[in-house]
Amino acid sequence: MTARVMVIEDDEALSALLEYNLVKEGHKVSLVSDGEEALIAIEEERPDLIVLDWMLPHVSGIEICRQIRARAEIKDTPVIMLTARGEEEDRIRGLETGADDYLTKPFSTSELLARIRAVLRRSRPTLAGDVATFGDIILDRQAHRVRRGERDLHLGPTEFKLLDVLMQRPGRVFSREQLLDLVWGRDVYVEIRTVDVHVGRLRKAINRRGDRDPIRTVRSAGYALDETYTPAGPAVRREARA
Repeated sequence: MTARVMVIEDDEALSALLEYNLVKEGHKVSLVSDGEEALIAIEEERPDLIVLDWMLPHVSGIEICRQIRARAEIKDTPVIMLTARGEEEDRIRGLETGADDYLTKPFSTSELLARIRAVLRRSRPTLAGDVATFGDIILDRQAHRVRRGERDLHLGPTEFKLLDVLMQRPGRVFSREQLLDLVWGRDVYVEIRTVDVHVGRLRKAINRRGDRDPIRTVRSAGYALDETYTPAGPAVRREARA
């Protein structure tokens, strides 16, 4: 199970410990130490899960959680709250604000990882298993195979990763920059138009005459799997444009 996890914590030692263990678990991790910066980073990165400290500079974790739940585009992001406040009233307040889970410091990293796995299974089921489905498309991560209806699709490794990312969040529009980070990695320099080229290759691989194209191009924004997609219908061809 690989997810994009944002750790919002101002204790550098704890942040480094969490980052080490989350990366070891296979997750992609970003660290934020300031409440104001966190609100901006959440909008930009759209993580799959947030580990959120209660006490933060400038904006508290409770307020961050409240704002997440108030914004339509990020309101479904799972939040696990960390705090030194162990009293029942504080736990209730954290959960009522919208936290999906609550962990009191000090805690074991193994317990936090178990909580993260449990929350992801509930909120992002396509991240939890080896098989993801969208319409009549089935992606098997372990076997590295993709089928659409009754036929096998032959995808290159980059197209496979690209489809996997899109299938994890159907309907979400990924910018080209986000797809570069998620598919190619942050430390690799790739021209942004490369994304358009590989989306074009993916379309050719998954669509035949008579198939509806499930990949939606959002002009000047990016790409998404269309939530209104149905397997049957006329072919819809969309050209990728910058």
